Amino acid sequence: MLKKLDASKNGLTSEEASLRLERYGENRLKEEKKITPIEIFINQFKNVLILILVVATAVSFAIGEITDAITILAIVVLNAILGFYQEYKAERAIEALKRMLSPKAKVIRDGKIKEIDSALLVPGDVVVLEMGEKVPADVYLIEAGALQVDEASLTGESVPVNKMTGVLPEDTSIAERKNMAFMGTVITNGYGKGVIVATGMHTEFGKIAKLTQEIEEEETPLKRRLDILGKRIGEISLAIAVAISVLGIIQQREIVEMFLVGVSLAVAVIPEGLPAVVTMTLALGVKNLVKRNCLVRHLMASETLGATSVICTDKTGTLTRNEMTLVEIFVLSQLIEVTGEGYEPRGEFLSDGKTINPEEHECIYKLLETGLLCNHAVLEKTEQGWTIVGEPTEGALVVAANKAKIFRKDIMPQLVTEFSFSSIRKRMTIIYHYKDRNVAYVKGAPEVILERSAYYCTENGIKQLGESEKQEFIRIYEGMAEKGLRVLAFAYRELPQDKKDLHADEVEKELVFLGIAGILDPPRPEVKDALATARKAGIEVIMMTGDSPLTAKAVAEQIGLHSKRVVTGKELDEMDDAELREVLKDTRVFARVNPSHKLRVVKLLQEDGHVTAMTGDGVNDAPALKKASIGIAMGIKGTDVAKEASDMILLDDNFASIVSGVEEGRRQYDNIQKFTRYLLSSNFGEIIAIAGAMFLGLPLILLPVQILWMNLVTDGLTALALGMEPKEKDVMERRPRDPEKPILSRHAFMAISLIGMWIGCATIFVFTDYLGIGLDKARTIAFTGIIVFEKVNVFNFRSFRHNLKGIGFLTNPYLIEAWLATVFLQAMAVYLPFMQTILHTVPMGVSDWVLVFVLGLPLLIAGEIYKYCRRCPPKCGIP
Repeated sequence: MLKKLDASKNGLTSEEASLRLERYGENRLKEEKKITPIEIFINQFKNVLILILVVATAVSFAIGEITDAITILAIVVLNAILGFYQEYKAERAIEALKRMLSPKAKVIRDGKIKEIDSALLVPGDVVVLEMGEKVPADVYLIEAGALQVDEASLTGESVPVNKMTGVLPEDTSIAERKNMAFMGTVITNGYGKGVIVATGMHTEFGKIAKLTQEIEEEETPLKRRLDILGKRIGEISLAIAVAISVLGIIQQREIVEMFLVGVSLAVAVIPEGLPAVVTMTLALGVKNLVKRNCLVRHLMASETLGATSVICTDKTGTLTRNEMTLVEIFVLSQLIEVTGEGYEPRGEFLSDGKTINPEEHECIYKLLETGLLCNHAVLEKTEQGWTIVGEPTEGALVVAANKAKIFRKDIMPQLVTEFSFSSIRKRMTIIYHYKDRNVAYVKGAPEVILERSAYYCTENGIKQLGESEKQEFIRIYEGMAEKGLRVLAFAYRELPQDKKDLHADEVEKELVFLGIAGILDPPRPEVKDALATARKAGIEVIMMTGDSPLTAKAVAEQIGLHSKRVVTGKELDEMDDAELREVLKDTRVFARVNPSHKLRVVKLLQEDGHVTAMTGDGVNDAPALKKASIGIAMGIKGTDVAKEASDMILLDDNFASIVSGVEEGRRQYDNIQKFTRYLLSSNFGEIIAIAGAMFLGLPLILLPVQILWMNLVTDGLTALALGMEPKEKDVMERRPRDPEKPILSRHAFMAISLIGMWIGCATIFVFTDYLGIGLDKARTIAFTGIIVFEKVNVFNFRSFRHNLKGIGFLTNPYLIEAWLATVFLQAMAVYLPFMQTILHTVPMGVSDWVLVFVLGLPLLIAGEIYKYCRRCPPKCGIP
C-alpha cells in the first residue's frame, strides 16, 4: 500500500504534502448548504392558505378596505414570525448539539511526529493512532499493537473490532476489513500506525454523507393535506364569490354592493385564523415534545411523528444501552446469574434463584478477580452517573468484580509484564507479583483458553481437566453464544518465583481453567413496554443492525420483538423488491446490514404507503434518516451526520421517548382536525347567513370587517384553545391513520354542513326579527348571534367520539378561559364607542343576549345526542 501511494513509513515531506493538499483538497466533509434565517422566514409563506390571504390583502387594499387589509396582513406576518421563531430556535439547538471530528491528528512529516490540523491530512500521510482518539481519515494499518476500534457509528457493531496488519481481498466488507481504520471511528485500546488511503468525501464516512445529501426530503403528510385543503377552499371561495356577485347583478343590485358581498363571501369562506392556529398549535406541541426529550427541527415533523406506521430502528444505543454488562457466569458445573444494569456496581449473584456470596466460593471469586486484574478499564462515578474509561467489555468485568466487593485498590498487585490481546492470539495475559508469588491472569476466547488449560477449579480444589469437562464447558459456551452473549473464558497460573525471562507461549500453558462469562449489551429497560405500546397502537417496529444475527435475535427476544426469522444483509442482497416485500410482512429483525440496505427497506415501505420513522445514531443511518418520513437521531451518542440528516433528535437517546412522541403527535393531529373542522363549520355558517340573506332580498347581513373579527379574534382564540385539548384516553389504541386521508372526511363534511345550516339560518332569523328596529341593530344582533352560536358549537369539537361527560367539562381550562375572553371581547365590540365605530355596532340589551344564547343551545344538545348514538351503532344505526 505504501508503494501504491508513493509513500514510506517515514511519512511525506512537507513539500509533497502541500502538493497533495492542492490535488486532493482538505480532509473535510462537504456539508449541505445551511439554511439561512431569511430562507427559514420565506419558507413560512410557502403555504396555499397563506398565499390566499396575501391575495385577499391585496384585494382589500385595492377596494379601499384598509382596515381589513391591515388585519389580514397582520395575521400573515404573525404566522410567519411564529413559524420562523420555532424553526430557527430548533436549528440553533441542533448546532449546540453538534460535536465535530477531532481537529488534530498525529502525523509523521519529514521523518518526525507532528500534531497538525486533521483537515491538512492527505493520502500517503502516515498517522499515529492512540487509545481514546478518533481516526482522522481512512487508514491502512502498517502497525497494530492490541489495537481495537469502536466502529458502532459506522457499521453498527456493538463490540470494538480487533485490528491487524496484512492484506485482505478487495471485496471484503467494511465490517470485516480488519486491516483498516475508518474516519470517525474511535480507538478504544492499543496502538497503531497507518497510511492514509482516503480523505474527506472519499472516505467511507464521506461516501455515506454524500449519499445522504443526494436524497430529497419527504414532504410531511400534514403539509400535503393542508395544501390540498387550501386549494379547495380557494377554489370554493372564488366560485361562491363570483356566483353570488353575478346573481346579484342579474337581480339588478348595485355593482359596488355586489362586489362588497363577493368580498364578504370570499373572506367568510377562507379561515383566516387557520394557518396561525396550526402554527401556534404545532409550536406548543414542539414545546411539549422537548419536555418528552424530542427536539423537532421543523414544525410539521411533530405531527408526522403521530402518523408513523413503521419505525425502523438501529439496535446499538437505541434499543440497547450500548453498555456491556456481565449477566452470566458458568463455574463449578453451575450457572450463576448476575443482576444489575449498566455500569452501576450494584447487583446480586444468583444460583437457582438463591443469592450467593462470591467470597464464599473460591472459584467464582477467583474468576471475578481475574477479570478485574486482566484488564485496563477504569470505573468512575461522575455527576451524570457511573461511566467506564476504556473498552466496554473490560468495563463489564470491572463492574462485575465490584458487585462482589472486589476492588483493585484492595489487592494492589505489582505488575510484572503483559501479553496483549490480538486477533491472532485471541487471549490476553497480565502477570502480577501478588502475595509473594507471580501469578498469570488470563482471559480470552473459550476454545483457546480451554486448549491451553490442564486443570480446572472446583470447590474441592484443583482437578485434572478431562475431555468430558471440556465438552461441558463448550456446551455451555455455545449455549451462551446462541443467546447473543459475548463469551469470555478465564484462567490463571502460579509461576515459578525464579523464572525471570517470561515468554507468552511458556506462561500460557497448563492453566487452571476457572470458568466462562456471558456479556450482553442490555436492552433499555423501558423498551419492552414501549414496543408493547407501539404494537397496541398498530405501529410495526423493525430492527436493522450491523450486529450478528445471533446477537440481534437475542436482543429481539428479550424486548418482545417477534420476527419469523432474522434476515442478513447478504440474504437481502439476493432478493428482488417483490421478494423483500414478502419478507417485510413477517420479518422484524435484519442483521449485518449496511446503509444501502436500510435505505432500500425505507423506500419499499414508503412505496407501500407507510409513514416511516427511522431511528439511529451512526453515520450509517444517515441516508435512511433523511429518506424516511421522519428521521430520528440520537442526541447523546448520535453522530453529526445523523443529526444533520434527521427531522427530530432524541435528547435522551431513549426509544421510549419515540413512543411518547408518537402519542404527542397523535394528540396534535387530533386537535388540528378539531379546530380545522370547527373553523370551517363557523365559516360555512357565515356563508349560509350572507348568501341566504341575499337570496331573501335582505340587506348585507355581515360586513367584511365583522367577518374578519370573527375569523381572526373570536374564532381564533377558541380554535387555539382547542389545539391545547388533552389527549383522548384511547389515542394509542387506534391504528395509524391513512396519511392520504383528507382532514375533512365525508361524514365530517356532512356534520359541518348541518351545523353551518343551523348557524346560518339562526343568524338570518334574528337579523330579520330585528330589521324592523333598524339595520344597525339587526346587523349587531346577527353579528353577536353568530359569534355566540359558534362559541356554543366549539364544545362539540372537543371530541368526535366522546361526549362532554366522558372527557370532563373542565379538563381543558384554556378553552374555558378562551370562551369567556371571546364573549367579553364581543361585549366590548358592542359597548365601547371606538369599537362600535370600527365594527359598525350598537348597544344590545339583556334580552337580546338571552335570545341568541337560547338559539345556540340546540347545537350543543344535538352534538351530544349524535356522539351518544355514534358510540352505540347497533342500537342507533349511526356510522
